[in-house]
Amino acid sequence: MRRIRAAAVGAVTLSLVLTAAACGGGSSGSEGSNERPKTLTYWASNQGANLEVDKKVLQPELDKFEKETGIEVKLEVVPWGDLLNRILTATTSGQGPDVLNIGNTWSASLQSSGALLPWDAENFEAIGGRDRFTDSALGSTGAPGQDPAAVPLYSMTYALYYNKKMFADAGITKPPATWAEVVETGKRLSGNGTWGLGAEGSNPSNNIHQVFVLGKQHGADFFTPDGKADFTSDGAVAAVKQYVDLMAKDKIIAPGNAEYAQNQSLSDFAKDKTAMVLWQTASATFASQGMDEDEWGVAPAPVRSGRPGPGTATNSMVAGINMAVFKNTKNIDGAKKFVKFMTSDEEQVILNKAYGSIPPVKAAQQDPAFSTPAFAVLRETLATSATALPQVPEESQFETVVGTAVKELFADAAAGRPVTTDSVRAKLEKAQQQMPRK
Repeated sequence: MRRIRAAAVGAVTLSLVLTAAACGGGSSGSEGSNERPKTLTYWASNQGANLEVDKKVLQPELDKFEKETGIEVKLEVVPWGDLLNRILTATTSGQGPDVLNIGNTWSASLQSSGALLPWDAENFEAIGGRDRFTDSALGSTGAPGQDPAAVPLYSMTYALYYNKKMFADAGITKPPATWAEVVETGKRLSGNGTWGLGAEGSNPSNNIHQVFVLGKQHGADFFTPDGKADFTSDGAVAAVKQYVDLMAKDKIIAPGNAEYAQNQSLSDFAKDKTAMVLWQTASATFASQGMDEDEWGVAPAPVRSGRPGPGTATNSMVAGINMAVFKNTKNIDGAKKFVKFMTSDEEQVILNKAYGSIPPVKAAQQDPAFSTPAFAVLRETLATSATALPQVPEESQFETVVGTAVKELFADAAAGRPVTTDSVRAKLEKAQQQMPRK
């Protein structure tokens, strides 16, 4: 997911979706239909520094689509803190948009509602074919063995961004490649009001992204092969403790970061208060914060040892945004035309360049705009060492309960309360008890 505003997974539980009749969404009234496709409604996720940035990026492209097809697209940019709850409400009420953006980690959860159009071979053919998209992006479009619930729109991975001035002032000549080096480097950079590493400790989604990757490095998956929650394995406990210990034990994350949930760590980075951040495709956000490209560097996110790769050398989840269509839209033909337009080679270059993300469309990735050193790191990570979050119906609940457990542990660390293996395990046991039983 993009921009990780807030964990949009709490107020409306997924069980509402799973027990609903999955009546879908679509245009209300008679504005759009297959016979007279005049109008589409589109919920776009907040990708830019604010909602107005997204409108400035998207509206010219929507106007272009209307000129080409005669279909007006009514745009609403939805903040991340509201998006999933809005979607879940739409799936149960039947009052939703025709086309919408979803965080790719939600694909399997929303797929299980039955409200989204399945992208079978015929539907993929209508937008140019499935083989136009990268395998890594397609891996986060729904449960294995089922037709995808959505189509990739923007791809992202995590990387380690470092503040060149702060590194130079500390006499550090290269970014860390392993977690041990992160801690060592972070300690050299912490002191006198500055800190080595930033975090968004009050953001459950961000917490999940980080501990999922650390879990893979410790040999843990958080779910068993048959889809049961497995939050208390030794590897899962070790992953969560390692992440929180960056504040509690290593003291390279400021205690105040326990309350961060709105990209404050990026603001601290731009103000030379924090020397490193682990983030998804952060270049556009840094530009909005007034940083020039030569003020920051980017390196692969750290691993325990060696080089990034598959398995225990995973160093990122597969992040990104997918585009979905409500199955019961009254304008299915127009909706598919719009998805085809937004995933066309030309639009993929325009949109992903504007947001600093990576096109999930293979041909668009070849544009020179995505050949900079920063993009090279992201593309290599996406191709070789990123892993999709569990594609299970309960994934969004996993983000809520485990992400919140990590949030509570960060609060303990900030308050000076001990964070032990036992306390971590207790939090994860409580989280697992909140998951539906299978």
